Amino acid sequence: MFDVLITGGTVVDGAGTPGVVTDVGITDGKIAAIGDLSDASADRTIDATGFTVAPGFIDTHAHSDGALLLDPQHANGLRQGITTEILGQDGLSYAPLSPKDYLMYRQYLSGIYGLPPENIVTGSVDAFLGNYHNRTAINVAYPVPHGPVRIGAVGFHDRPLTGDALETAKTIVTEGMEQGAIGLSTGMSYFPNSWSDTDELIELCKVVAQHGGAYITHLRNVHPERGFGGGGVTEALEIGRRSGVNVHFSHFRTAVENAGQTADLMEEIDRAKAEGVDCTLELYPYPTGSGYPMMFLPPEANEGGPEAILERLQDPERRRSIAAYIDENHAGIVDNDSGILTHVPSKRNRNLEGRSISHAARKRGVSAGEMICDLLLEEKLTVGFLQAPPADLAGWEQVSRDAVDLLSRDDYMVGSDSISAHSRPHPRAYGTFPRLLGRLRRKHPVVSVEAMVQRMADNPARRFGLKDRGRIAQGYAADVVVFDADRVIDTATYDDPAQYPVGIPYVLVNGTIAVDSERCTGSMTGQALRRS
Repeated sequence: MFDVLITGGTVVDGAGTPGVVTDVGITDGKIAAIGDLSDASADRTIDATGFTVAPGFIDTHAHSDGALLLDPQHANGLRQGITTEILGQDGLSYAPLSPKDYLMYRQYLSGIYGLPPENIVTGSVDAFLGNYHNRTAINVAYPVPHGPVRIGAVGFHDRPLTGDALETAKTIVTEGMEQGAIGLSTGMSYFPNSWSDTDELIELCKVVAQHGGAYITHLRNVHPERGFGGGGVTEALEIGRRSGVNVHFSHFRTAVENAGQTADLMEEIDRAKAEGVDCTLELYPYPTGSGYPMMFLPPEANEGGPEAILERLQDPERRRSIAAYIDENHAGIVDNDSGILTHVPSKRNRNLEGRSISHAARKRGVSAGEMICDLLLEEKLTVGFLQAPPADLAGWEQVSRDAVDLLSRDDYMVGSDSISAHSRPHPRAYGTFPRLLGRLRRKHPVVSVEAMVQRMADNPARRFGLKDRGRIAQGYAADVVVFDADRVIDTATYDDPAQYPVGIPYVLVNGTIAVDSERCTGSMTGQALRRS
């Protein structure tokens, strides 16, 4: 007697091998049997005839740290077939932090994560994961984020990690790894992360390497003079060489500006891999991204954290300087209607959601930089934006083709980079996995269903040490997605993003049906996963 019996589907086990029509029996949250189970009985039987049965997808890059605490059902991810998300990305999250530092960083990150409860536990990685365990619809895993490491060692300040401060930081990373963190994440466009240098990151990554974890990096484009070789790919690879850590590149893909140039994109990484640097990568299938306007501020304006930032924005002279910096250095996003406001929570400014920053600036008769300063001050930093899709439709199409071509490599996986707390999110928060699995796989048939599932499930489970996940195999956790390979497709668009996919009727998380006939059941059986 099984708890759940899935019959007649084409089982794609996640290992990349050809699918086989067979049955899957589930008991006590585990896959108990695979084979002809026609004589078996179960509390619930799912007829999967004509459907594909696959391991649940693992989103390797999600910014749901706050959203899951506010909306644990997380339908936008779950309905895509995602059963596990890796949080703590770009070095931006809440643990390990003291209660006081949590409230400070919560405000600083509110343009990405919203404002989760004030009383969550953040003192350690282990305690922080407890906020999600059996309290959310999906599983979560977590790297130690670089931001809290720096805050714990030197505060929210542009100070080098050397001497005692470096030892404190290494201790923070060590404790996090011992508590099951999957590695160290950093985002070198964000603060306090960008105040680091390469030597600091090498020392921290030596600790990560000793525990078998990964260095997950959003590449440096701020303070390039502090990075080996000017930052970017070159710095990340040097960190891998000198620390021995496994390097994982976040959202590494082409854009319209270099569409079709995947060989050039991968050249330096492939050379390093040939030399023995262990590298993996992830991508999402859209031509533009999203974020928060804090990334537009000059580095020195971030010194001291949110209260100090707001004080500077209130000072007329400093405000003019910050606005001029934004206008000079970020015109490509904030001007020409290319930066779209996605999260402006106050009643006063909510009408700006969906409007471009430059449109809002014209309405107020100010520059785009001044408009950003206005909003950050008025909303106490809780502002989000996305980049509008390109007018170059042929370039956009090539970027989509590039994504499939890159996923034909066995070192790639999928990370949505979704920011689901935004009121008007980027479509990737609802559509990343079905867009690749359905629309783009069928349009550019260079990756089989089996290989696509392997990139979405098995690759991340192996890379990040998530034991008994990522495959349909006896004894593995019963994270399962049932989808129609011929019909699955995304429906989320830039102008109407909060739209669920079709063709994914069933999702199970730890053996419990979490999506039933394309409807969320309300189950909260997600677990906090630790590296093993």
